[in-house]
Amino acid sequence: MGLDRIDRDLLSALQDDARSTVKELAARVGLSPSATHARVQRLRETGVITGFRAEVDPAAVGVGLQALIQVTMQRHAREALEAFRAHLLSLPEVVAVTHLTGSVDFLVHVAVRDVTHLRSLALGAFTTREEVSRIETAIVYEHVTAPGWPIYAGEE
Repeated sequence: MGLDRIDRDLLSALQDDARSTVKELAARVGLSPSATHARVQRLRETGVITGFRAEVDPAAVGVGLQALIQVTMQRHAREALEAFRAHLLSLPEVVAVTHLTGSVDFLVHVAVRDVTHLRSLALGAFTTREEVSRIETAIVYEHVTAPGWPIYAGEE
């Protein structure tokens, strides 16, 4: 789907504040509220907008520690990779899973209560898996997320 300037502006506005009203979005992009609503609906229906989320303070929900776990797989068969990814996504502690090229196959961002919880997760959910060859864990000192994705589609 090609994105024009208005689509890109709408996406930027929604990444800044997904709770913006249609009226606020319309004023920001210079369209009528009905045309703006139609554009946002089209962006949702075509899968450009995949959802809206609330950002939560990790400490407020009991997360005392975050870590990145590098996982090296025993073998690289598609079935093994997909099964392991599905396993990771089933774990409530997993925040994000990235499948990589190079010597590390997966980088897994986890959020846990404390170091004891992290140890239990690593031993119970990673090292017991037969498809895992090796893991390496790094504690996250600080996690800051950029305000949104860059929007290149439609640029010339």
